Amino acid sequence: MYQGLIHRYRDFLPIDDKSIITLHEGATPLLRAKNLEDELKYDGEIYLKYEGMNPTGSFKDRGMTYAVSKAVEEGAKAIICASTGNTSASAAAYAAKAKIQCVVLIPHGNIALGKLSQAMMHGATVVEIKGNFDEALELVRVMGTTHPIHIVNSINPFRLQGQKTAAFEICEDLGRAPDYHFIPVGNAGNITAYWMGYNEYFNLKKVSSKPVMMGFQASGAAPLVSGKVVKNPETIATAIRIGNPASWKQAIAARDASGGIIDKVTDREIVNAYKLLGKIEGVFCEPASATSVAGFIKLIKEKRFEQGKTIVCTLTGHGLKDPDTAIKNSVKPLRSKATIKDLEKVLKL
Repeated sequence: MYQGLIHRYRDFLPIDDKSIITLHEGATPLLRAKNLEDELKYDGEIYLKYEGMNPTGSFKDRGMTYAVSKAVEEGAKAIICASTGNTSASAAAYAAKAKIQCVVLIPHGNIALGKLSQAMMHGATVVEIKGNFDEALELVRVMGTTHPIHIVNSINPFRLQGQKTAAFEICEDLGRAPDYHFIPVGNAGNITAYWMGYNEYFNLKKVSSKPVMMGFQASGAAPLVSGKVVKNPETIATAIRIGNPASWKQAIAARDASGGIIDKVTDREIVNAYKLLGKIEGVFCEPASATSVAGFIKLIKEKRFEQGKTIVCTLTGHGLKDPDTAIKNSVKPLRSKATIKDLEKVLKL
């Protein structure tokens, strides 16, 4: 019986068995996107690492299981995080499982309700900050150094250790490392963690190559592209609405070491990819997730990408995290009277 990623990768995630807090995260599907290949006339293989199938609906669970488990091992009674949504939902769930307190700081008015509802239902103490994510994270840093409370943002090294397991799973499912890995970049912990995971499997000779890391940010929140902090980041992709990434240096290092890029895509490109995945692949991801696919589509359209390669695109969270965006960007339902005659008329039969 599957028991979660800490049990699966014990050699990489050492911990006392009694301290393990798990919701059986990980083991998410790697989906072949053949319809997308046809749509883009791409003669290589495209795969979607659908992290929305984790327990709380995002990749954050990978890091949270290990971060909270290590906090419990150290005797923690409370954890704290700043969040644009997914981290708060995950932290609250794992804290509930661990029977410890959870405090989450969120930017006022800048969090999808699907994510906020999760944190509230799991019993977290939610504090709305009159500021952005970066300001909330700075408050968390101070709280973590002045009070007996464990920070579980990605500045906690155990978070990235858990998140690297997604790279392990991809290599195992493919039987090799992909040629290129496309990934959304917000706080930049995930691209850092994936690169760490690929390197570890390569060094252990479990794979014979490493992928080129292709990170993409939203154009209104692209500090790694411009090379400077964005004081007021704006994008429809709330999960990556971050102007000063905590893992800035590590993400740039991953880009450079892999020979990759960190580029940007517009909100329109993100929404188009978001809708396309739902329409032709049957995969409902949150807007930020589609940034990886939007980046790939951009390079294909601009003829900046070679054919015949094996591509993996990480989809970081489930679409139900942000149902309002889905409804706003979809065709409105048709209306019919409760009669066959009117239904046939509406359906033009």
